[in-house]
Amino acid sequence: MPYYESVFIARQDISAAQAEALADGYAKLIEEQGGRIARREHWGLRSLSYRIAKNRKGHYVLFNFEAPAGTVSELERQMRISEDVIRYMTLRTETLEEGPSVMTHGRSGADRPRRGDDRPRRGDDRPRRGEGEGPRDKAPANGEEGTQT
Repeated sequence: MPYYESVFIARQDISAAQAEALADGYAKLIEEQGGRIARREHWGLRSLSYRIAKNRKGHYVLFNFEAPAGTVSELERQMRISEDVIRYMTLRTETLEEGPSVMTHGRSGADRPRRGDDRPRRGDDRPRRGEGEGPRDKAPANGEEGTQT
């Protein structure tokens, strides 16, 4: 059987428990159709990049599963019918990934460098005014005296 990865976004108006109940229903559908769920993650309420149907946030849920192709058609049909699902996407993959996804792995933020930590502070790499080779500090060419106009 082929492997799939599916993510859906539920409306911000519903609670986390309702989003989990929605995911439970989709998991039950996959298993009834002869599929097997390898991983299921609730990423929580996250901000959307742009407004979708007057929603600025949404509950994200990920499924990695193995199922026949007809199961995916039925799953997407059920998501399309549901008023609580504002977006969904299902992709066919070569293998089922093990371990937590990237979204849950970087959640703490302690292991990520803060923005700008790897860059030099402003002005550290440039000479300060009056210390470096500015236009006034350059010697005139051919030993002539510089004149200012």
